[in-house]
Formats: sequence, C-alpha cells, structure tokens
Amino acid sequence: MNQQHTPSEAMKALINLELDQMQRIHQSFVMDQGLHHQILTSAGLIAEALRTKNKILCCGNGGSMSDAMHLAEELSGKFRNNRPALGALALSDPGFLTCAANDFGYESVFERGVEALGRPGDVLVGISTSGRSANVLRACRKAKDLGMMVIGLGAGDGGDLASACDICLCVPTEGYADRAQELHIRIIHLWLALLEKELFGI
Repeated sequence: MNQQHTPSEAMKALINLELDQMQRIHQSFVMDQGLHHQILTSAGLIAEALRTKNKILCCGNGGSMSDAMHLAEELSGKFRNNRPALGALALSDPGFLTCAANDFGYESVFERGVEALGRPGDVLVGISTSGRSANVLRACRKAKDLGMMVIGLGAGDGGDLASACDICLCVPTEGYADRAQELHIRIIHLWLALLEKELFGI
C-alpha cells in the first residue's frame, strides 16, 4: 500500500525561503538598466561576429559548462524559430578535456581549446559565477592575445573575470552559484532572442 507523503512545515518554509530569495534577486536584475545595456551591447558583439562568419566559443565549469553548452547548441541548432545555423562551439568534448588536463593541467584546458580553434574576430564567452575560475581566466587572456572579443558572465563584482574580458555581465547574487546561474540562463535566452531578431528579423 502506498502511503502519501506529507511535507513537513520545515520543507514548506524552505520552498518559500528559496522562492522569496529568487524573486528578490530577479527583481534586482529586472531593474538594473546598466545590465540591460550590457546585454544589448554584448548581443551586438556576438551578432557582428556571426554576421562576418566568425564563431562563438564558450566555456565554464560544472553548471557553467552546462550553460556554455546550452548557448552553443541553441546558436548552432535553433532557439525559437527556424533559421540558418550559427557557428558556435562549447569547449566541452570529454576526450579533449581529459587529454588537455592530463598533459597540461586542468587550469589549461580551455586555454588550449581557444588556442586550437580561436581566430581574430571570433568571440569567447567565459562563464564563472565566482569570477576566479583559473581555466576560464586563462582562456579569456589567450582569446584576447589572439584578437578575439571576450564576453564574461559573472556575478557580484565579477572578481578577476571582470578585468579579463572586454565586457563582463555581472548578475546580482546573494552568495550562491545557483542564483547566479538562474540569471545567466536568462541572459543567454535574451541574447538568443536578440540575435534571431537582429540577424534574421524573426
């Protein structure tokens, strides 16, 4: 016989606490006109690269790797509307990552990928909620050395990521990576909507 599980008051309170925090941080994001301007500016940089047949490389660790992959697949695949494929790749191949980490150290994996694939005029999107991910920072610096534009997705004051990028979009947070990641995916979806409108009028 199945017994119905009754949530405890503590579990109900946790849901309310999480949703209240999420709403508070999201409202701060919605009201931040400076961040809105950065979203438009960075979307314009990505659009210009794609318009001139350059590509977008993306990298991050853990949940930020998932966000990097999400951005790349929706550029090369589709977001909301059918349109031509756009050149984008997340530096996420397990064979490459484990090879580069084994031979050069984990801090070098994304730098190595940028060195292999990056060209002047390309864009690197580096994602780090802490702003201190050594492998993302090294990739950003390598990309700038190669003449690429570098866009960061960070949180709070951006940490070291802020100075390693041409533009760094730092979302509000209250100390938790998941809160920042929720807004990073919101920015990614805004980018995609703006790019489809800018490049294809859809």
